[in-house]
Amino acid sequence: MKKLLLALFIISPLLAGEKPNILWIVSEDNSSYWIGCYGNEQAKTPNIDALAKDGILFENAYSNAPVCAVARATLLMGAYSPTMGTQHMRSRHPIQEKFRPYPEYLRDAGYHCTNPGKTDYNFEGNDKSYWDKGDYKKRPDGKPFFAVFNFTESHESSLFENKPGEPKRLKPEEINLPPYLPDLPEIRKDMARYHDRITDMDTRVGKVLEDLEEAGLADDTIVFYYADHGGILPRGKRYLEQTGVKVPLIIRVPEKFRHLAPFKPGDRVTEPVSFVDFAPTLLSLASLDEPEQMQGRPFLGDKRVEPAADEMEFLFADRFDELYGMRRGLTDGKWKYIRNFNPDRPTAPYSFYQFGQPGWVAYEKAWKDGKLSGIHKALWEAPGTSEQLYDLSADPWEINNLAADPTHAEKLAALRERLKSTMKDINDTGLIPEPMFNALSGNSTIADYVQSDKFEVSKITDLAFEATEVNPDKLPRFKEAITSEDPVERYWGVVGIRLLGDKAAAESIAHLLKDPVPVIRTTAAEALISSGMSSIGSAALLADISSDMDDNSLLNLLNTLRRHDLLDQLPKGWAKGISTKGGKHDYIERFSQKIPAE
Repeated sequence: MKKLLLALFIISPLLAGEKPNILWIVSEDNSSYWIGCYGNEQAKTPNIDALAKDGILFENAYSNAPVCAVARATLLMGAYSPTMGTQHMRSRHPIQEKFRPYPEYLRDAGYHCTNPGKTDYNFEGNDKSYWDKGDYKKRPDGKPFFAVFNFTESHESSLFENKPGEPKRLKPEEINLPPYLPDLPEIRKDMARYHDRITDMDTRVGKVLEDLEEAGLADDTIVFYYADHGGILPRGKRYLEQTGVKVPLIIRVPEKFRHLAPFKPGDRVTEPVSFVDFAPTLLSLASLDEPEQMQGRPFLGDKRVEPAADEMEFLFADRFDELYGMRRGLTDGKWKYIRNFNPDRPTAPYSFYQFGQPGWVAYEKAWKDGKLSGIHKALWEAPGTSEQLYDLSADPWEINNLAADPTHAEKLAALRERLKSTMKDINDTGLIPEPMFNALSGNSTIADYVQSDKFEVSKITDLAFEATEVNPDKLPRFKEAITSEDPVERYWGVVGIRLLGDKAAAESIAHLLKDPVPVIRTTAAEALISSGMSSIGSAALLADISSDMDDNSLLNLLNTLRRHDLLDQLPKGWAKGISTKGGKHDYIERFSQKIPAE
C-alpha cells in the first residue's frame, strides 16, 4: 500500500497536468573554476554550494561561445549562432523567420515568461517583445512561470580601474595562481578582487532562492544556476579554452518533479551539455516537443534524449567587438580540439574592452618589455599552427598542445574530421567573412544563402581547412580557387596563399587588389605583405581607405592596418570622408579615435 501511495505521489503532477515553474539564475563572466563546489578552495560561495548539495551539478557544461551576446543567441533559439549568422558580437544581422525563441513556445503552453534584466540577443528584432512584463510575482493567478534573473556583479567590468574596491577577503599574495597566468602583482590583485565579486554574486543568488522559499514556491519550481560564459582574467572570456567556455551549471529539481530528471540530488553528472541544449530541455520540462529549428539535446524532462557514446560540444568564436578572428572547437570534457582559422595572427587581444582591467594592462606591458616566456609569452604572438589538442584529464589548464605529438596523431585526425563534419552539418555561416554578409544575403539572411544551391558548404569547408593547413602541396588548389566566380572560394584561396607566405605565389594574386569584393582586396594586400612585398601591400591597404565600402568591410580593413602598424599613416580626418553603407559602425569610431572600448 505504501508503494502504491508513493507511486501515486510521484506521478500525480503528470495526472493533473501540472507543469513546473522554472527559474533561471544567471551570473556573468565566471567559469566554473570560480565556484566552491567545483573545487576552488579559495572561493566563498555558500549559497551556490548549498544549491549543489540539493541539486544536480553538471561537471561538463559549456557556453558554446565565450562571449555574452553570441552565447545568448544560441540560448534563446536552441540553435548554434553560426547556423543563424549571429556569431559576431553586437552584429544584429537578420535571421530566418523559422527561428522562434523558446519563451514563445512556453507562452503558447500557458507560461508567464519574464526577464526584467539583460536580453541583448545579437540579431535583428525587438528583444523585449519575447517577454511578459514584470517578474514571476506579478503573473496571473494559476499560471506557471518561467523567470530569468541575470546578475552583473561578476562581469569583467567589475575589475576596471574606475570601479572601487581593494581585496577584502584574500590577500593578493595568498592567491592560488593558475599556471596559464603570469605571476604579476596586478593579476594577483585582480584575482583577489574577483573572488569578492563572486561572493557578492553568490549573496544575490541566495536572496533569489530565499524569496522563492518565502513565496511558498520552492517545491513547485525547478531552479537553474549557470554563468553566461567563462572569464574574466586573461585567456578567459573570448577564448575557447576551458576558462572561456566551461561554465557552472546546477539544477535543483523539487521532489514532486523528480520524474523529470534521471539524476538524484547531490549527483555530479559528467555527460557534456551546452547552451544549445538548454532551450529544448526547457520545453522538455514542460512536456513540449523540440521544434525542428532547434539543434540541441534535451537532457532533462520527459523528452530527454540520452547522450551519444561519443557526445561532444561544438564551440565557436568569431569577431568580438572591434577585432576579427575565427576559431572553432569540440570538447567532451576529456579532450579539446580547437581550430584557429587565422594562425598567423596573435591570440591576444581579441578585443580592446578588457584593457580596463589592470591585470590585462600589466600582462601586455610585461610582454612588450620582454619579461615573459613560454605559454605566457605565446598568448601575444601568432601560434603558427592552426590546431590545438588537449588531454583535459592530464592537462586541465590546457598548457601542453599535443597537436604536433605523433603519439596523438590518430586522435587529432579524428577530431579534425569531426569538426569539419560538424561545420558542414550545421551550415556554418562563419565560412563566409562577415564583410560579405550584406552583399551575398541581399534581402534575405546569410543562413538562407548558405543553405541555398548558390553555396557549396562542403566544398568551402574543405577549402577552409586546406587553406589553414599551411601546406605548400595545396598551392595548386589555392591558385584554382582565386580564379573562381564564387567570392567565398576566392577568399579562402587568398587566405591559403597568405598563410604560405610564398612570394612567387603571392605575385599570382596581385590582380585581386582590384577585386570588387573589399575583403578579398584587403586579404590579397595582406598576403603580399606576408610574402615580403610589403610596400605594394601596404600602399594598397592605405589607398583602399578612400573607397566606398560597407562598415564591416571597413572594420576589417582597419583591423588589417592595425596589425601591420599602418593606422598612423592614414590621412588626417580620414574618418570624416568615409561614406559607409548602412551607417558608421561604433567600432569604426573607436578606431578613428584610437581609444579602447568603454
